[in-house]
Amino acid sequence: MPVRVLAAAMLALEAAGALALVVWQIVALFEGDTVFLTTALALIVLTVVAAGALAAFAVATARDQSWGRSGGIVVQILILAVALGALTGVGADPLTALAIAAPGVIGLVLLVGAVRRAAPQRPDGE
Repeated sequence: MPVRVLAAAMLALEAAGALALVVWQIVALFEGDTVFLTTALALIVLTVVAAGALAAFAVATARDQSWGRSGGIVVQILILAVALGALTGVGADPLTALAIAAPGVIGLVLLVGAVRRAAPQRPDGE
């Protein structure tokens, strides 16, 4: 199986995770678990947009389009930044940081591998 297909699958899983987060946010909204309605709605909209972007990156990566791989790499770096935040500061939790970082690292490795495979071969063999 080509590495780009694995990378696309990882991005699709992350998109599904973002959609699950949307469902969780909507449930919290209806349970009255939010303080500010406008802030909660804005967060839901932004999460839907992120899920859509991840899905688009997954499709583009599966189709071997470079913009999908590039966008996916940016997302993985953002995931790793969030994991670093979960590892440091008040309320730091190493297990949470690891749970966040693991898909980011796997996705980053797969996407970099897909970029390397997509690179044209140079005639001098370098």
